[in-house]
Amino acid sequence: MPTSAPARSEALAALCTPTPLLRELNDLKRVRVAGSSHSLAEQAFARAWAALAAGAPLAEVALHETARALVSVRLPGYHAALLQQLGMPAETAREVLQQALGQITAQLPPALSAQLADALFATPALGAEPAFVAQLAQQPRAGATHPGRARIILWPTESHADHCLMVAVYAVLLSPQFEAEPGEAFLMGMAHHLHNAVLPDPGYAGDELLGNHLPGLMAQATAQALGQLPATLRPAVEQALARIQALEHASAQAFHAADVLDRVLEMAWHDQSAQFRLHHALDDLNIVHAGFTQQFHRQVLAAAGLLPHT
Repeated sequence: MPTSAPARSEALAALCTPTPLLRELNDLKRVRVAGSSHSLAEQAFARAWAALAAGAPLAEVALHETARALVSVRLPGYHAALLQQLGMPAETAREVLQQALGQITAQLPPALSAQLADALFATPALGAEPAFVAQLAQQPRAGATHPGRARIILWPTESHADHCLMVAVYAVLLSPQFEAEPGEAFLMGMAHHLHNAVLPDPGYAGDELLGNHLPGLMAQATAQALGQLPATLRPAVEQALARIQALEHASAQAFHAADVLDRVLEMAWHDQSAQFRLHHALDDLNIVHAGFTQQFHRQVLAAAGLLPHT
């Protein structure tokens, strides 16, 4: 096994800034819109692989999908074609989406913000999705496991496509802190669970049980997935997978930071969900928000015993 290495102190010092944004992005694993049974994260995972398979430049795909993910934090499922289909002028649609992106990227390093703004309206060609894309969207993550202890099943279950897309986007957003090339860090995230397209995820407990058998199984499963890629793309994916094992590479550091953050933020969401109380919606989020029906709504809720009488 590769040995671990300490993270650079200056990179660690900058991590607290994007973490609230990463927490918000994590919800894209659980957000769906009409027209697809897949989460927004799974849809982005499929789009990105289709673009890469068609020969789109890696950096363009990485920045474009990251920009779309950031827009989806505020306007989930919105894109220019949808707005124009509903009668919004093209320039206005661009302005709306740029405003949504700008609200988010204001907290990011200026150079990365500019790159994301430039990439938002890119139109990479889409090819055929490799078969592993659908398989990873169907393959659930293991949940929380430990050797000798009962598995903790968390619901809704995230898929490996959810996780890989989120790690890829996180890696792009963390690339300035680690002085990493965002495209390569993105590809590491997209590819690091190719083996799980056919290999069910047994978690840490199962990995320990499989022991010395695991590397061979993973290698065979990964090779099957790599065989589905165009010859022009496969070397880049193979290089990305190899560099994951070497923490001296800046892209690997951005990837591994993104990976562990996504794993823990997924658990943090379940923790937050379990602690949800009605007053969070009524008071903190003001679910009965201002409008001509607000007073009427509050009277109805109070009469029903769902609000204190005022």
